[in-house]
Amino acid sequence: MVAWSAGLLLYRLTPEPEVLIAHMGGPFWAKKDAGAWSIPKGEYEPETEGALDAARREFREELGVEPPEVDWAELGTFAYSSGKKVVVFAGDGAGFSASGFTFGEFEMEWPPRSGKRASFPEVDRAEWMGLDAAREALVKGQRPALDALASALEALRGR
Repeated sequence: MVAWSAGLLLYRLTPEPEVLIAHMGGPFWAKKDAGAWSIPKGEYEPETEGALDAARREFREELGVEPPEVDWAELGTFAYSSGKKVVVFAGDGAGFSASGFTFGEFEMEWPPRSGKRASFPEVDRAEWMGLDAAREALVKGQRPALDALASALEALRGR
């Protein structure tokens, strides 16, 4: 069975394109930077929820703020090496501030095999990054979404 996720990739042109991405939270990612960032996204069931609705819900859950009311364009569906599929929507976030977040949390056993449960933020920070920096920062499976965004922005400039 394929696991599905959906996410929102905000961009702004300042004068070079930047995207809003989030550093994954929890002890595994705490001391990592390259390959430890993600598009705000999360899992959904395609049979019961639309991808854009799920992406908006997950943005709200992970960052603790409403996604901006912008026109969202589907960039595509991107497959991870694990088989998981991620549907990514892009929107112009020129007026969106990367501040005031209240990050959602998850619970896990920590330290491992201790029998103790601890809460950690799903993400611990979110920032605007240029496309080259974001490509290095993002987990490998999400990097093709940046290429799709760059192509879409080039097509818009060429009009």
